[in-house]
Amino acid sequence: MTQPVSNLTQQEKAKQFHKLHHSGRLLILPNIWDCLGANLLESLHYSAIATASASVAFVNGYDDGQNISFDTVLEILKKIVNSVSIPVSADIESGFAESDPQLKENIKQILATGIIGINIEDTDKKTNSILSTEVQCEKIKLIKKVSGEIGVPLFINARADVYLRGKEFDTPEAKFEEALKRGRAYKAAGADCFYPIAMTRQEDIKRIVEQLQMPVNVLTIPGIPELTALNEIGVARVSLGPSFLKIALKAMKNLALKLKNLEGLSDITQNEITSAYVKDLVNRHY
Repeated sequence: MTQPVSNLTQQEKAKQFHKLHHSGRLLILPNIWDCLGANLLESLHYSAIATASASVAFVNGYDDGQNISFDTVLEILKKIVNSVSIPVSADIESGFAESDPQLKENIKQILATGIIGINIEDTDKKTNSILSTEVQCEKIKLIKKVSGEIGVPLFINARADVYLRGKEFDTPEAKFEEALKRGRAYKAAGADCFYPIAMTRQEDIKRIVEQLQMPVNVLTIPGIPELTALNEIGVARVSLGPSFLKIALKAMKNLALKLKNLEGLSDITQNEITSAYVKDLVNRHY
């Protein structure tokens, strides 16, 4: 693999990533899990790369939920960062930490890979329940402090799991109000973007954007508005999560089923993605 040449420092990449969330145009991040996916997106002139924790876990034989080792994640992140010249943000779930000292050390190690942004979620992996707003705010403050001490303005995308795990919020309005409360608190704690994962109603997304006055991240799941509508209402960022991987698996599954019936040869022989194309992706000079 050819090492990409970039004139940008990690600090400059971080600042560039911040600016992408304030450009007035929706930032699309088709989350990847390896160097080849990162190379592909950079070759298509994407401005930044983001990983999906679920995809990274799945392709390495683990379920999502911090079941893959943190050391393995660090190794993967370092390879991805070194494979491209554009900013790379990492989904680190809940930080792979059971204490603040451990979280502090993990953030240092993440920054050492060259990563310039993170997703951090407010779920307790032991209980699979939502952490209190106060506890999560302290984590965000700690992350901000560590990155400040190191001198890299790490972009913090604060994920709120109210719509996934907030069973006590039993109406759409109750869920929205809790998400809004957390968004305001996370912003005050130092978050750079708010990610109310699984929020789908256009009116709720519009309200959260208007009331928070900060970048908001939406996940591509059934029920969300069209991308053009999200762009119009001021959403800053759209993530695919593991959807990019599932699209690839769908293509592989469909071909595998055809081959069992002695069909599908033309899908292989007429594929525009040739070996030469793939080799060019991993051997590009920047």
